Amino acid sequence: MIRFVCLLIGYVFGCFQTSYIYGRLHGIDIRKYGSGNAGTTNSLRVLGKKAGAIVLFCDIIKTGLAMTAVRLLFREQYGEILYLLAIYAAAGAILGHNFPFYLGFKGGKGIACTAGLVIFFHPYMLIPQVITFFGIFFATHYVSLGSLVVEIVLIAEMVIFGQMGVWGMEQAALNELYLVTVLLAALAFWGHRANIKRLLHKEERKTYLSKKSEE
Repeated sequence: MIRFVCLLIGYVFGCFQTSYIYGRLHGIDIRKYGSGNAGTTNSLRVLGKKAGAIVLFCDIIKTGLAMTAVRLLFREQYGEILYLLAIYAAAGAILGHNFPFYLGFKGGKGIACTAGLVIFFHPYMLIPQVITFFGIFFATHYVSLGSLVVEIVLIAEMVIFGQMGVWGMEQAALNELYLVTVLLAALAFWGHRANIKRLLHKEERKTYLSKKSEE
C-alpha cells in the first residue's frame, strides 16, 4: 500500500505538464508542433532555448519535490526502505509526466524527470550521468541517444551502489529497487521506439544549442 501511495504522490506532481502549460501561455499546444512530444527537446526546438531551459528545470524539480515529499512523510516509519520509496515517487512523477490524465494521457517521454530522479536520489549518481549524456550529445547531437544510454547507466549505478551498501537496504528491497529501475528504463526505450528506428536508419534529427532549429 505504501508503494502505491508513493506512486500516487509522484503522479500528482508529474501531472504538472510544464511544456504544455508553457506552450499554452504562448498560444500553442506543444503536442501539435514539432515531434508532438510534450517535453524539453520539443520545447527547445519549437519555442527556443529559454523555453527548453524552463521546461527542463521544472520537470527536474517536480520529480525532486515528489521524492522529497515522500522522504519527509515516511522517513520515520519507513526509514529502512526510504530509497525504495523515493524511486516509487520518481516513477509516479514520470508516469504523470508521460501520461497526464487531463491531456488524454499524452505527455512527454520522462527523460527530464529521470534527470530529477538522478539529481535527488543521491549525489553519487550525478557525475557519471552528466559525463555520459553530454559526452554523447556533444559528439553526436542526438538527444535521444544520450537519453537512452543514461537509462542504461542508471541501472548500472543502482546495482553497483546498491551492492556496495550505499542504499543501506536488505537484498529483497534492493532487488525491488533494481526492478523498478529496469522498468523505468524499459518505459523510456518504449517511448523512444520511433527515435530508435530513426537512429538505426540514420534519420534522427540533431539538436544544437547554438540555434533554435536543427538539421
